[in-house]
Amino acid sequence: MERKVMAELVKWKDKTNRMPLILNGARQVGKTYILKAFGETYFENTIYVHLENQTATAAFFEGDLTPTRIIQYLEAAYNQKITAGKTLIILDEIQSNERALMALKVFCEEAPQYHIVAAGSLLGVAVNREKYSFPVGKVDETNMYPLDFEEFLWANGKQFFAEEIKQHFANNQPFAEGIHQMLIELYKHYLITGGMPAVVKQFVETQKFPDIIDIQSRILNEYLADMAKYASALTSVKIRACYNSIPTQLAKENTKFQYKVVQKGGSATLFGESIDWLESAGIVLKCQKTTQGLMPIAAYADLSDFKLYMADVGLLTMKSGLAYQTVLSTIEQDNSFLGALAENYVAQQFKGNQIPLYYWKNDNTAEVDFVLQLGTDIIPVEVKKGKRNKAISMNLFAKKYNAPYSIRISQKHFGFDNNIKAVPLYATFCITK
Repeated sequence: MERKVMAELVKWKDKTNRMPLILNGARQVGKTYILKAFGETYFENTIYVHLENQTATAAFFEGDLTPTRIIQYLEAAYNQKITAGKTLIILDEIQSNERALMALKVFCEEAPQYHIVAAGSLLGVAVNREKYSFPVGKVDETNMYPLDFEEFLWANGKQFFAEEIKQHFANNQPFAEGIHQMLIELYKHYLITGGMPAVVKQFVETQKFPDIIDIQSRILNEYLADMAKYASALTSVKIRACYNSIPTQLAKENTKFQYKVVQKGGSATLFGESIDWLESAGIVLKCQKTTQGLMPIAAYADLSDFKLYMADVGLLTMKSGLAYQTVLSTIEQDNSFLGALAENYVAQQFKGNQIPLYYWKNDNTAEVDFVLQLGTDIIPVEVKKGKRNKAISMNLFAKKYNAPYSIRISQKHFGFDNNIKAVPLYATFCITK
């Protein structure tokens, strides 16, 4: 399955000032698969170490971390010669072994010629540091997310349409109606499957939505198991409560995250740590409120006000229990949760493009779904689930802060009118920093 992160891995491989790399990402986003494919494609051989399952190798890191000693052990244990520049060493589930994490620092300082990649779920790397500090400044890092819609098209054998979408986006050129509707239908398929590789693979093979439910359920159960594994019993209960509240939070007219929805009398003091845990784990996406439409946008963030999205829209659809026929219907409906799905989908595409998530709300009732800093421009973005579009809040923001243009994402065709760039939902992946 082709993934965009492969290009980042190749770029890292060829860096002259390369440090060991940590590939971050939530469970089941495809980290192990892509690293093994990277090794097979770009190296003569690969040493793959699973630090949770291969206990003897994991225990070896408790001793001296001298690179020569580690290389000698790995060569003997895996019966392969390790050659600098030609061998890729993969340390998987590194969050389970803090000494292995420390070894990355030693390799950076004493043996930078070796290609070492570590993979770990964000939750483990973030919270499992009781004895040893994270090797800040001694590792390169990159993030991996679920497949975005372009990668979903690739997986379905529709690379041609992915390229066509990018060309039509650049030229504000509408597709013929038949092609447009076909792409809208594929977008709706993505709302159901999401971008978790195992789910997409199953759907590509069978083209049957009921076949993916068990896989999505297993992924959700793994997330719940991690909550129990990497947090205390009391904290785990709070984390699960916050996570389970997300569909309800997004279904509200005011999608700002409200602690009282989690529990009556809930507060940031009670649940703030749980939100941080979920975000660090890569399970949720936090969209922070900005109080101004000025650059740099991060300087005006209101840290007490945010929206939470699930990191994968397919898991949101499954968790919410929304009927597939409602998502797939060609008749525009008033179901407000369809709007929540569209918004979550857009957040996921932006995050995959490394775009920080912000939204804007004034003191009254005006609210803009997303505010992007694209280069030196601050751009308001409105998301609509269908074709019926009103842009009162977006126009208010654009006028107040002299935005060079605005973006409306909906089921309408490409276009540019009244200083608003119309982007079909299926082309959201084209919006980049």
